[in-house]
Amino acid sequence: MQKILISSCLLGEPVRYDAKGTPLDHELIRLWQAQGRLVAVCPELLGGLPAPRPCCEILGEGGGAAVLAGRARVMGADGSDFTAAFIAGAQMVLELAHTSGARLAILKERSPSCGSHIIYDGRFASRRIAGSGVTAALLEREGVQVFCEDELAAVAS
Repeated sequence: MQKILISSCLLGEPVRYDAKGTPLDHELIRLWQAQGRLVAVCPELLGGLPAPRPCCEILGEGGGAAVLAGRARVMGADGSDFTAAFIAGAQMVLELAHTSGARLAILKERSPSCGSHIIYDGRFASRRIAGSGVTAALLEREGVQVFCEDELAAVAS
């Protein structure tokens, strides 16, 4: 049975920067959990960051792909550079995709790790822009289909 990576916060785990979860209450999630198909991941925790942690955004154009290429950085609202931890976490999630056989991922939109369509602009002003996070970009580059929490029907098809 096909495994599906899923952001741990979408399962209600308190792993976000604010040490909260964003539980996704949906019949498909419940079904996939019961079937043992979901592989919960939090790239930030896997990269060694705690919860809570400073809010982070990608600074520079190009989103997660630019971070992976060394052309952008992941910065905390406190001015700390978290780029290395975000890249390390993304690589660990990719390894989990390989070891579990997951070819699909449901990741939290707007996250600098997991956003698949929308991220924040790096100015910490709550301005959203088109783009992907570091983990989403790496997974897509390596052939894993990435969806956000609003695209469960597409995952099921």
